[in-house]
Amino acid sequence: MKRKILRILSLLILVVTLVSCSSVRVIADYDKQVNFEEFKSFAFYRPGIDKAEISDLDKRRILKAIENELIIKGFVKSGNPDLLVSIITSSREKIDVYNNVYGAGWGWGWNPYFYGNYNSVSTSTEGVLYIDLIDAKSKQLVWQGQGVGYLSVSNNIDKKEARIREFVKAIMEKYPPEMK
Repeated sequence: MKRKILRILSLLILVVTLVSCSSVRVIADYDKQVNFEEFKSFAFYRPGIDKAEISDLDKRRILKAIENELIIKGFVKSGNPDLLVSIITSSREKIDVYNNVYGAGWGWGWNPYFYGNYNSVSTSTEGVLYIDLIDAKSKQLVWQGQGVGYLSVSNNIDKKEARIREFVKAIMEKYPPEMK
């Protein structure tokens, strides 16, 4: 009975750990000399986007999410834009091995009736999405947002799209930068 309780407790800790990792960690960098209020229109920078090593379906999902976020911020998609938008993606598999030894006993003694070893292995995919905003006139990078988080590897397309939107929204919340 105690062994079963400890296994359930170990699994609960694992689930809490994985759920806490579901958020997107975001950092942003920008050129302090740029007046971001001047930018009103955007277009996608195809040469940069074509280099992203993900499926065309996921590229379209990411670009659609970026477009929606920029439109919410008041931007207009244009053939003669102020900003060019590019993306860079990467991912890596993470393997976590948990070795839980329990049963050393209470107090000064050792309890031979309560000893066990519970191992668990979990794998996850951590993804990184960079969103680059480039001044269309000078062709200089003026803002870059980076989001890092765990990716959904399920066959559920709706969950995948929701996770992409979550990544993009979290990154784009940092734009425009707060000028001091």
